[in-house]
Amino acid sequence: MKLLRWIGYGLISLIVLIGILLVGARFADGPIEIIAGGPFRSGDIATGAEPDWLFVRDVDTVELQLLSPARSRTTWIVEHDNKIYIPCGYMNTAWGKLWKRWPIEAEQDGRAILRVDGKLYERHLVRLKTGDALQAVVSTLSEKYQVPATVEAVNNNSLWIFALEPVS
Repeated sequence: MKLLRWIGYGLISLIVLIGILLVGARFADGPIEIIAGGPFRSGDIATGAEPDWLFVRDVDTVELQLLSPARSRTTWIVEHDNKIYIPCGYMNTAWGKLWKRWPIEAEQDGRAILRVDGKLYERHLVRLKTGDALQAVVSTLSEKYQVPATVEAVNNNSLWIFALEPVS
């Protein structure tokens, strides 16, 4: 009986600690690994001409913040034809529906900030469902991250792809 009580105390403590971490992360300067974070407070805003995005081919993850709601997360990034894309998988799974709310928010209000190596890029997220670039982006995603990404996954809403367009 005493052992069960201690196990119960341990579980309650663990749940409280996880809750504190999840709430506290919302006040952080960006995400904490896979835990969504608060809005960016650091980084230099990129100005001038559009950068040569080839450098993100060697970058595994980036930080992405939506402006509404102002939360950030860590995500993958793909470059094709000097344009950048953010993928989001598992969208039609129970886990994805619970965990992945940002793509729905991004589709409603695409204003975002991308943070790569401490530099901030103002962007507008546009969901890519069709078009000439789709097959190439999906193939690049599959090769870069060794995942079975397909156009069919985009067509059945399991995989969402967002183009990160410059803000004019």
